Amino acid sequence: MISSKRIFNILFLIVVSILITACASEPENTSEGNAEGDTTGEEGGDLVIAKVSDAVSLDPNGSNDIPSYDVQRNIFETLVKQDEEMELVPGLATEWENVEDNVWEFKLREGITFHDGSPFNAEVAKANIERIIDPDVGSSQSAMFEMITNIEVVDEYTIAIETEYPFAPLPAHLAHPVSGMVSLEVVEEDYEAMENGEAPGSVINSNPIGTGYFLFDEWKTGEYVRLVKNEDYWDGTALLDSVTFKVVSEDLTRIAELNTGDSHISTPLSPSDVAQVESTDGVSVNQQSSVSYAYIGFNMEKEPFDDQRVRQAVSMAVEKEQIIDGIYDGYGALANGPIPPDLQGHDENVKDLEYDVEKAKELLAEAGYEDGFSTTIWTNDDRERVDTATNVQAQLAEIGVDAEVEVLEWGAYLEKTANGEHDMFVLGWVTGTGDADYSVYPLFHSDSVGSPGNRTFTEDDELDNLIVEARQMTDENKRMDLYSQIQEKLVDIAPTININFQEYLMAVRDEVKGLSQLPTQYLQLKDVYIE
Repeated sequence: MISSKRIFNILFLIVVSILITACASEPENTSEGNAEGDTTGEEGGDLVIAKVSDAVSLDPNGSNDIPSYDVQRNIFETLVKQDEEMELVPGLATEWENVEDNVWEFKLREGITFHDGSPFNAEVAKANIERIIDPDVGSSQSAMFEMITNIEVVDEYTIAIETEYPFAPLPAHLAHPVSGMVSLEVVEEDYEAMENGEAPGSVINSNPIGTGYFLFDEWKTGEYVRLVKNEDYWDGTALLDSVTFKVVSEDLTRIAELNTGDSHISTPLSPSDVAQVESTDGVSVNQQSSVSYAYIGFNMEKEPFDDQRVRQAVSMAVEKEQIIDGIYDGYGALANGPIPPDLQGHDENVKDLEYDVEKAKELLAEAGYEDGFSTTIWTNDDRERVDTATNVQAQLAEIGVDAEVEVLEWGAYLEKTANGEHDMFVLGWVTGTGDADYSVYPLFHSDSVGSPGNRTFTEDDELDNLIVEARQMTDENKRMDLYSQIQEKLVDIAPTININFQEYLMAVRDEVKGLSQLPTQYLQLKDVYIE
């Protein structure tokens, strides 16, 4: 027996065939609103990705957020890359070696050109890395390379990087998007613009030129960024003709666009929407384990959160399982600190502060807040973060804390929390290097206060010393022990309420083929096509 759905499909195909025959001489509809993609072959198409937030910057040194990196990683390439297992693999460098305790040598690919036709070589790599640590540029991620003391061009395709101390994670750091290689000509133009009073990155942000498999086409701020295929890519061209990162802030609107075909991918997908997507024909859920840590941070420079007892009390008043089960629908694992389970350095034996309302009240009373206090919880307009803030608001009321939830636009949220204008905030951190150093140094070292990542304004000498010792330790067993000590110390200091290690969810139309996602959340788009 033939189903009614199949009969409909047959009739639909007949009608379409008649229309195609009748209109063969009519011009093709090429309006920008047509997001259905190229259906004339197995490869190609115009992919539309609906995202909750716009990019902040297209300059690798101009931002430190996933929406920006999602776009940048398709334009720029790094010397080192990561695969799906978070193992380091060759990028623009073919091999690397720790030739001396404090010296790393990188052999670079030959014959690579940028989108503007200029060559990639050792001089270009040197200039890009030096730009990251240039205080005049003010990269938010300069601390990742603060140990570099000298970069030497050994020959046209070899550089030697000297560090102040042995630093095993250097290749992993060079896999981070901040290390994306930009055309030297554009870098020099950017420096000239700085001399004329322009902001660092202004030229690169408007004219991002890399070596990647996509070229920058257009950025309509607040609406979309569009990239097109690089026909001259050195390692085989991408299959897609273009990819558009479209800003659709409302979750339900993103799902609606999937159903109509106006978008092909919706990311992130709220756990509460998984059932709806799974019951929809032609759309499926993509699930990926991650190196992402979700937390609520305190501004330790502000009263009352400058008091350790208050921070511990507030953390103990929040039942985290309630958030994971009720808001994340069980996706992800309870976090006991910032280092995800898939990374070396995670210690599952570290015990976080336990849920204990009565103990929380006692600590508040000891700190002089027997009657509680008023505060604010900031978040951006991510649904899970808003729901988390609202849930915590209700839980804190039980210990007399009156918390007002405020939702900010993404760019303003990052800027204001970097400036320390907040009380409490809901955020996440992705260990983009795959090394535990990047789980703790940017988030909690005093040199990383503000935009580099330390939005809790944690400044603790003992913690600083442990973090520095761990990043300098060459003995792997001793290094792992130091990270255990760091996690124990963070439980005591309590700069954050640890929520969960997230699982990434996104909704994808069935005609999208070849898509994968790294544990860092970055989408792999080179082999994607629309069937």
